[in-house]
Amino acid sequence: MKPNNFYSAVPVNLEQEVFERLAGNAHVTIERIFSKGQQSPPSGWYDQEKNEWVIVLKGKAVLVFENQESVYLNEGDYINIPPHKKHRVKWTDPDSETIWLAVHY
Repeated sequence: MKPNNFYSAVPVNLEQEVFERLAGNAHVTIERIFSKGQQSPPSGWYDQEKNEWVIVLKGKAVLVFENQESVYLNEGDYINIPPHKKHRVKWTDPDSETIWLAVHY
């Protein structure tokens, strides 16, 4: 077994968000997400079948929910989003990478 480093292989070109599946099975998916200034389209809501637990490990972001509630996430902040809680990424830091860890379960 060889370990991997969560902060290695940061994509150089972040014109689009990068989603990388790290592990998972039929019930759980763990992914690493890289953002730099991206946001969801104003009309695009995530409406997921599973819970999503997400933490910002580097950078900053803002999530907005269908009821217009905004959640500001700084390094180390995490949130658990229940199934079908419509949300989108309103903002990520355009000057620095935002690195997320997401667990869908």
